[in-house]
Amino acid sequence: MAKNNDIILRQRSVRKGRAALSNHGSRYQPTRVEWDDGIEGPTPVTECRAVDARSIISRNNSPDIPFSQSINPYQGCEHGCVYCYARPSHAYLDLSPGVDFETRLTYKRNAATLLEDELAKPGYQCSAITLGANTDPYQPVEREHRITRQLLEVLQRHRHPVAIVTKGALVTRDIDILAEMAADDLCSVAISVTTLDSNLKRRLEPRAASGRARLAAMETLAAAGVPVTLLFAPVIPALNDSEMETILARAREAGATTAAYILLRLPLEIRDLFFEWLHQHYPLRAEHVISLLRQSRNGADYDSRFNHRMRGTGTFADLLGRRFSVACRRLGYTTGERGDNGRTDLFTPPTRRAKNAGAKRDTEGAAQIELFAGSHASSH
Repeated sequence: MAKNNDIILRQRSVRKGRAALSNHGSRYQPTRVEWDDGIEGPTPVTECRAVDARSIISRNNSPDIPFSQSINPYQGCEHGCVYCYARPSHAYLDLSPGVDFETRLTYKRNAATLLEDELAKPGYQCSAITLGANTDPYQPVEREHRITRQLLEVLQRHRHPVAIVTKGALVTRDIDILAEMAADDLCSVAISVTTLDSNLKRRLEPRAASGRARLAAMETLAAAGVPVTLLFAPVIPALNDSEMETILARAREAGATTAAYILLRLPLEIRDLFFEWLHQHYPLRAEHVISLLRQSRNGADYDSRFNHRMRGTGTFADLLGRRFSVACRRLGYTTGERGDNGRTDLFTPPTRRAKNAGAKRDTEGAAQIELFAGSHASSH
């Protein structure tokens, strides 16, 4: 056992298909529970339970986030990326940002109904909605629950602009909706590609699509007329930054026209989870990676200041930015995400009658479910 950077580091059993090596409790719990490898047992099975959300559109006014409205159909993400900035949000559910984040998921079964209601409000101001600002809207459980598909159907029906952020190749399933919306400048897709090294991907993003599959998804979308953005994110010094130019070139060949990058961020629990992962999988490189990160964060593990947290500062961060700019100019990219782009003048709000009809259908459906449940219970 060794102590480094106030983290207790030990060799742990790596669970197949999972990136997190520990499952410490929520930061809001009064006591800290540390599981022992001999007690944790085999790889946890993913569970995804339904919840009824009270609201659906999240809003922000951050100066370094290129959108003001977003929807997250799922809480937690089965992709299991160890660096995911959404992990700390699992603590709000009194769950661990570690293994729980990858295995104990929820889906918002009433998301489409809530969105229809929101768009029908008299004071609603139309601006592009981003799907996937926190957790991935095309993670594996979307195949079964189809919440993202339902949201897209609402947005298409009312001609509302949408921007999608994903690393899931499943996005091509909805090409029928996306292509039609893109024809009216109502849709764009940003695909995150972190590495083309299959061994690194398997450790870093165990249940996400391969780099090749993401490039193929870009090609399919671009061929259908959907604007595609490459997100090279996160950039991890001395781990994947050497792939920057190659990934930019491959994505450009696949049809991406816009590109952006984000330096690895380590807020809250992500720091411990990532350092633990790094020492487990890359012990000889770990201190070098950490040193470069701190050089880019004013000596700290994380710098949360606006206009600094996404790109960092210092020699390494400046060099990274120059490399990115030179490569983008050479390849003919437009830099920066689309943000709030997309037409808003075509938006047609739901009518009050349509909204009430939808509510009536929901009520009738709930009554049928209740009737079935009652008869099923009585038969036992």
